[in-house]
Parts: sequence; C-alpha cells; structure tokens
Amino acid sequence: MRRHALLLSAAAVLAACQGEPTNSAPPTTPEPERPVGAEPTAMRDETTGAVPDAPPAAGAQPGGLQGGSSDWREVATADDAARLSRLDQAWRMARAEAEAKGFASEVEALGALVDPNAALPGRLQPTPGDYRCRTSKIGSINGDGLGYVAYPWFRCTVELTVGGDLILTKTTGSQRSQGLLYPDSERRLVFIGAQAWGSDERGYPRYGQMPERDQIGVLERIGDQRWRLVLPWPKQEAKLELLEISR
Repeated sequence: MRRHALLLSAAAVLAACQGEPTNSAPPTTPEPERPVGAEPTAMRDETTGAVPDAPPAAGAQPGGLQGGSSDWREVATADDAARLSRLDQAWRMARAEAEAKGFASEVEALGALVDPNAALPGRLQPTPGDYRCRTSKIGSINGDGLGYVAYPWFRCTVELTVGGDLILTKTTGSQRSQGLLYPDSERRLVFIGAQAWGSDERGYPRYGQMPERDQIGVLERIGDQRWRLVLPWPKQEAKLELLEISR
C-alpha cells in the first residue's frame, strides 16, 4: 500500500482529539455472527494449522487499505460518496422503521449511540491499541426484514502505521471490517474500508477490490473513551449500521 500523510496533514487540527443476532434470523449474504455469550471461532492457517488470536495486523498486509491521499473524497467511489451524503436520511428512515416494527424501546435503550446529534468535538482519534466493539443494525435494507438487530461484543484495534495511516479493524466475529480513518471536520472522521466474511478468510479485501464488501461511514466521539462508527446504507441487511467502540 502506498502510505499517505493522513495524520501528518491533520495533526494540527486533530491532535487534541480518540453473534448470531440476539433478535433476528441470520444475515442472508455474510455468515452471521455467533450468539451472545458465544466465543467467536478463530481462523486456522491452512498451511501451518496454527490458530491466531486475530487476523494479521493491518500494517503487515495491504488488505482493506487505500493510501495515496489524505482526502477521502479522492478515494471513495461516487456510489459510496452518495451513500455518505444521505446519512441524515439513513438515520431518519432506520429509526422510523425500527419503531414501526416494535423495537422503539430497544433502540432508545442504546442512548447516545443512537442519537444522531450526539457527536462531540475534539479528541476524535482513538488512541492506538485494543478496544471492544459491538454492532447494532437498524432498519432493513429493503424494508422486509427486522427493524433492529443486536450483536455481542467483539474485538477491535486502532493502529497508527509508520507511514501515518490511522487504521480501524474489527478483528473478531464473522463480519470483520478494516479501513482508514480520514480527517473531515471537528466532529467526525470518515472511514473507508472493506469487510471480510466467514472464518475461512485471512485478511481483508482492499477497498474497491470487491464492491459488495466496500464500506463508508463516519467515526464520531460520543463520550469519554467511547466512539461510534456510523455506516449509512450498508450493502447488506440494514439501512444504518452502528459499531460502538469503547475501552
């Protein structure tokens, strides 16, 4: 991957700033996460037979990364940029569907995580290291599925590479994401990445390599040592996908 000066160019602005579903049928395309309380299945190396704790570190392989620019607009496809431009609509329609289908109390119980206006200014960049993370999916992609799906806690990491890339990775579970965080405003970073599916995949596809796996969203700080990755109009299952990240 060609390294870019993502954080070097943004440091002055951002230095002060970072299961099978419990209530639904399995996703139709990617393999579902394991149930709440179940341990995720580790991926076995087909060559050595070793079972690592997590997929290879982001800096050790190029999957899921897109370097060469500190401006996310120069990286995102036109289709994905359009998804991000409709973020407000995704919030409205997803929450309306969840409430109409009887999940109002479950969604409200998530508090700031599901408040569209909860993003806080400053300290946007999570400190590199290990985090716990969990996914909530609100609304269904075509309106025919469940209005709300909750997943258990898994593991995420944030890595700052020697080239200046800030990388967010969901390392466990059968739906795993990896991508770069780009500066955007005082209240959000933009995430561009891709998903790996199932326990037999090692690493992650590059953004643009498999369009059905591509992801775009915003990372926002919603508390002390608490962030959310908001993915509007994901290409599978939901109208809005939230990844809560905390320590």
